[in-house]
Amino acid sequence: MIQIEHHDTIVVAKLNRNITNALNLDLLNELAEILEKVRKDSKVHSLILTSTNEKFFSIGFDIPHLYGLSRADFKVFYKTFNRVCLDLYTLPALTIAAITGHAVAGGCILALCCDYRFIAEGKKKMGLNEIKLGVPIPYPADRILYQIIGYRNAREVVDTGEFYLPERLLEMGMIDQVVPQDHILKKSIERAELVDEGIDAFAMIKQNRTEKVEAEILKKLKEKEQIFLNMWYAPETRKCLEATMEKF
Repeated sequence: MIQIEHHDTIVVAKLNRNITNALNLDLLNELAEILEKVRKDSKVHSLILTSTNEKFFSIGFDIPHLYGLSRADFKVFYKTFNRVCLDLYTLPALTIAAITGHAVAGGCILALCCDYRFIAEGKKKMGLNEIKLGVPIPYPADRILYQIIGYRNAREVVDTGEFYLPERLLEMGMIDQVVPQDHILKKSIERAELVDEGIDAFAMIKQNRTEKVEAEILKKLKEKEQIFLNMWYAPETRKCLEATMEKF
C-alpha cells in the first residue's frame, strides 16, 4: 500500500491505496514499519511522505470499512493511528509531506505530523472536518495543530471543519510552500538534502521542539482515546458517519 523509493539519504514513501489512500489498519501498520526502519537506519536522514496520484494525498479514515468494526477492533485501529502519528511527529529524521492532492481529516493529520508541508498548486484542499462527523480531533493532532498554527487559526480549523485551498493554508501556516505539481517531489528532495551535513544537530533541534508537545499528549492520551471511542459509537455520530459514507 506504500511505494518506497531511495534517493541517497532520503526515503520517499508514496501512499498507494487506490486513489483516495483511505487509512485502514493494514496501511497504518505498513507505515509504522517504514518509520521504524528509518528510525534505526543511520544512513537515512530524511523521509518524504507523498502519494502516487495527484487527486488525493489521503482522504483520511476509511469510514465505510471502519464503521462496521466492533468496538475492540476499532480501538486497535485508533490507537495504532495515534501511535503512528506520534512516531512520525518525533522521528529524528527530517520529514516532509509532499501534498500532491487533497489531504483531509486523517490525511491532513499525517501531513501535520511532518516537519514541513509542501502542497501542489491548484484546487488541492486540506482541513479537519471531524466536527462534522460528530467526533473531536484526535488528541495528538489537536496538540500538534495548535503548536503549528497558533490558537486563533487552530480554533477556526477545528471549530468549522472547513477545507482550505493552498493560499489560505499558507496564510494560516498550515503549509510551508505552494509548489507547481510537477516540481513538488523535486522541491521536497532539495529541501531534504539540506540536512545531510547537520543531521545530528537537526535531530536534537527537532527533539527540543517536539518533546514538550509529546509529553503533553502522552499524559492524557489514554483518557482522550476513550472519549473518542465513546463518541464514535454514539447514535448521533453514527448518523453523521452514515451520511458521510454515501459521499465516500
